[in-house]
Amino acid sequence: PLSRMRVTISAAAAATAAAYAALLGLATTPPAATAFSSLSMTATTSGGVGGGGGADGGKTSSSSSRLPTPPRIKKTANWNEAAALSKKFRDEKVSDSDRKTVAIIGGGLSGLACAKYLSDAGHVPAVYEARTVLGGKVSAWQDDDGDWIETGLHIFFGAYPNVMNLFEELNIEDRLQWKPHRMTFAVADRPGEFTSFEFPPGVPAPLNMAAAILTNTEMLTLEEKVRMVPGLLPMLLEGQSFIDAQDELSVLQFMTKYGMPERINEEIFVAMGKALDFIDPDRLSMSVVLTAMNRFINEADGSQTAFLDGNQPDRLCKPMAEHVEGRGGKVLTGKPVASIELNDDDNTVKCLKLANGEEITADLYVSAMPVDVIKKLIPAPWSAMPYFRQLDELEGVPVINIQLWFDRKLTSVDGLCFSRSPLLSVYADMSVCCDEYASLTNSMLELVFAPCSPVAGSDKNWIAATDDEIVSATMKELERLFPSEIGPMAPGGGAILTKGTVVRVPRSVYAATPGRNKFRPCQDSPIDNFVMAGDFASQKYLGSMEGAVLSGKLAAEVVCDRAAGRTTRGKMKGIEADGRAVHEERRPVGVRGNFPIAFGGGQQGSGSDVSHP
Repeated sequence: PLSRMRVTISAAAAATAAAYAALLGLATTPPAATAFSSLSMTATTSGGVGGGGGADGGKTSSSSSRLPTPPRIKKTANWNEAAALSKKFRDEKVSDSDRKTVAIIGGGLSGLACAKYLSDAGHVPAVYEARTVLGGKVSAWQDDDGDWIETGLHIFFGAYPNVMNLFEELNIEDRLQWKPHRMTFAVADRPGEFTSFEFPPGVPAPLNMAAAILTNTEMLTLEEKVRMVPGLLPMLLEGQSFIDAQDELSVLQFMTKYGMPERINEEIFVAMGKALDFIDPDRLSMSVVLTAMNRFINEADGSQTAFLDGNQPDRLCKPMAEHVEGRGGKVLTGKPVASIELNDDDNTVKCLKLANGEEITADLYVSAMPVDVIKKLIPAPWSAMPYFRQLDELEGVPVINIQLWFDRKLTSVDGLCFSRSPLLSVYADMSVCCDEYASLTNSMLELVFAPCSPVAGSDKNWIAATDDEIVSATMKELERLFPSEIGPMAPGGGAILTKGTVVRVPRSVYAATPGRNKFRPCQDSPIDNFVMAGDFASQKYLGSMEGAVLSGKLAAEVVCDRAAGRTTRGKMKGIEADGRAVHEERRPVGVRGNFPIAFGGGQQGSGSDVSHP
């Protein structure tokens, strides 16, 4: 079940007082930074804050120079809840007679997390990943130049309690490169300038966010800040119940209901929507924005970000796989599942049939596949069941990830930036932010191109465009955003692009359009030996790395409870009335092809002629 997140009346009163403080003119106006330069609220520096930017600053030499994990992260209620669930697995006393073999379909974060916690509990998981690389939506691979090509720009937030517990449990916390606590945005009407919301250290929540908002007047006026309060107060006072109820409204519908001015959408919600779900606000459920804001307001370091110090398959997925294998489990790649075979008498799973004809049997089975893939494999007798038929209402949203290498070092922010571009969502100079890409002489920008399809709000289907078209459009945007460093207006013609890569993900995280939450299945399926994982399955962190890990963790809990004969914690989630209608059975279409997109992954190039995993 979803946990209710509440704050005290005094915290809500503090947020309200902050808004009225703004009304009284207590806010200060910060200076704007030029080009890519990082912004301090007291000074603008060209070399960046926290070790970024400039000819002498872009390389972090070792983990010893990194910021530590913010200590308050481990004092939140959500951290404690995540830690308690981890402990439940370690405390599980599985006898030989209760020990189960578990076949897990999918080697992304959800499947690996499920296997990790099942192995902690003493069960014997086996992960079957279709591709030859682990990670799913966070997968990466090396090209012929030896460069790592990533499926997406993946950022870790302090408000990811299950992910943070996972890093601690695997003893790899030092692989996180924490950045100074700020949120940096391009100034929409002044190309080349940035402004930041700076979170003062040591100030408790929600006062630190109030201070960050009040000390920045580049993006919202005092009146606009105050007019946000009526829509946010119910979130603070009522918590998760209010957030869930807003799922039926788009961001724009919510704004109209609570009288928020349009500029709040233009200045804040467009950037948030594109970063959270790659969708424009007129198509995005308000519950997505409120979920993020609730975590950021309630947790002092919830919005602080960290980069992994290298590629995810090696630096995160590999330790998870080694943990599983060290406890008797298996993690296998290059094992696509062709079908789920059923027992004739009760429609439980008989075996998994792999594409090579091999049959895999286990005591229990877990799907950790993307929603668009599992829908293709649902056996005919299951297809009429409301639990499985509701998946028709969910589908992945398209997104494109771009990496651009330049012939020189750009003056860069050490952290994530919101581009405020109609084509681009967020970006980072990875030569500054991540050790594996560190360079003193050259920048590599990684950018999220979103929305990239009409279904997400774009006026063009960029997924179908050529790589050259996508890179060219991206460079045009960078010339507009950063005219002093890129493009013909820059001295000497500006930085020269030496290499560009494009990774398309036609079906990424589930599209969180209004009304989708009610169709997200719980992990506890109606099939006795089948459990559902994946970031689209019901959990409170939406389609994210945290959501994927938590969903896998909850699926492992269902397996443990079933194995022990206990009542599963999450009783069957209700199905919408139209979902209970009588449906005819459908034969599964199966997964067609053996290339990354077929399995829900990201892909360079198009069609089936793909050279990478």
